[in-house]
Amino acid sequence: MANATVTMDDLLASSEVDVKQLVAGDMVTGTVLTVRKHEVLVDLGARGVGLVPRREVGFSRALKEGDEVTASIVDTELENGYSLLSLRKAVKDRGWEDVAAKQEDGEVIEIAPYDANRGGLLVEYEGVRGFLPVSQLSAEHYPRVGSNDKDEILQRLNSLIGQPLKVRVLDSDRKANKLIFSEKEAVKEGLAERFQSLKVGDSVKGVITGVVDYGAFVNVDGIEGLIHISEISWERVSNPADYVKVGETVETKIISIDKDRLSLSIKQLQQDPWLDEVDKFKAGDVVEGTVTRITPFGAFVQISPAVEALVHVSELGSGDDVDPEKVFMLNERKKFVILDIEKENRKISLSLNKE
Repeated sequence: MANATVTMDDLLASSEVDVKQLVAGDMVTGTVLTVRKHEVLVDLGARGVGLVPRREVGFSRALKEGDEVTASIVDTELENGYSLLSLRKAVKDRGWEDVAAKQEDGEVIEIAPYDANRGGLLVEYEGVRGFLPVSQLSAEHYPRVGSNDKDEILQRLNSLIGQPLKVRVLDSDRKANKLIFSEKEAVKEGLAERFQSLKVGDSVKGVITGVVDYGAFVNVDGIEGLIHISEISWERVSNPADYVKVGETVETKIISIDKDRLSLSIKQLQQDPWLDEVDKFKAGDVVEGTVTRITPFGAFVQISPAVEALVHVSELGSGDDVDPEKVFMLNERKKFVILDIEKENRKISLSLNKE
């Protein structure tokens, strides 16, 4: 039996379809032939050999001979006869396809930021670089600090670099190379269920996430809460930072539930010392107190650790020219007479002791 003769024309004809498929921008699969310092050569079979410059391999790839790789064709014919390939671009192209699918499905994915700026966190997902804005962080990670403390905001964001975060794709535009993630959207459903399990009057534990002039922010199992300065203590609070610190766990009472935030109180879990101490006084008593505040309408006087009373300007004399600042000095101790006690309104009226 005579051997069939295979001519060069036959070989070219059999591979013609493959050869014609080499088009810039297409994907191609091959096997790593050689790994060099500045380049990687890839066997593309009948399509020839592809060359991948080291910068187009990707920083996280550790290739070895025999590895199968998928690359994007950049140029079909270099001077040396190779095709110019990019592994990074191939990964990015597949990444954009994955991003589109994840956004359409609303799927929760896990990312780890690689850098931060004052606006948010820089992220890379499947070879595609994106951004997680500060405004899209969950209550657990949102940097609640003073409005002017930008350095602390950046410090808080830097602490999240390399940390795994659950997010959803909020917005993507391949042509504009824009990819925005949201952690808030990823935890939304879980928060809704937790909100339903809470009610006003419940006692809940939380972690202080930020202390500002008007109060303290608390993370209650992923839900954001605010303890207003007036709800921190039964004492008069001038600076919330004197009472709570970031990272501290506190026991609080829910006093209202808003759309996406809890209003909390520390003091309402404690007995009001005013109610105990006020029982020591009655109208007509002469008491000694310390002037704590001076206002145009009078002066506030502390007559016990938890009880403040008011000397109204009308008790200082007649006429419109009476000035409390000329009668009192801050931290001055004087004797007063209790005129009236209104427990319901937490109000005690004093006059100067003229004896």
